[in-house]
Amino acid sequence: MAERPVKKETKATVSAGTKKTTAKATSATPAPRKPAKAQTEDRHVALKEILLAKREALIQEIKQQLGQSVTEEQQRRLEAAMDSGDQALVDLDREMGISLQEMRNRERQLIDDALDSLDEGTYGVCAECGGEINEKRLQALPFARLCVECKSKRELMEKIERSEQRQ
Repeated sequence: MAERPVKKETKATVSAGTKKTTAKATSATPAPRKPAKAQTEDRHVALKEILLAKREALIQEIKQQLGQSVTEEQQRRLEAAMDSGDQALVDLDREMGISLQEMRNRERQLIDDALDSLDEGTYGVCAECGGEINEKRLQALPFARLCVECKSKRELMEKIERSEQRQ
């Protein structure tokens, strides 16, 4: 939300010989800002909503995936009618499903950790530089622990280390 300037009137008296004239000068001063505590509370509420929405979406994905799982009895019937190629595809599909579930569950755990950090007052603060993490970054990656700048630096350092290890 953009702040609207408040006009402040001041009077300046100019004397020219025996005549006195009064001129009004206006200067734009910013409107009073919200107190830092109110801004922090607004940010806290907004970040909590982001985390809870993302957590709920992940839980729904996990439930949907579990609902699509085949029962053991159905699986035995399917396996009895398949050749080795079909069986390999089913096994691969099953392993991919398990990997996706594990990935979603890890992400849910990271969001739970972020919610704990939010309650402690440390969420949204970069773990390296201590600055605030941009809200857009937190919307995209709610469990981010580093600001974009620090994350970029860390990735660059990791890339350099990998290239040194190859040599």
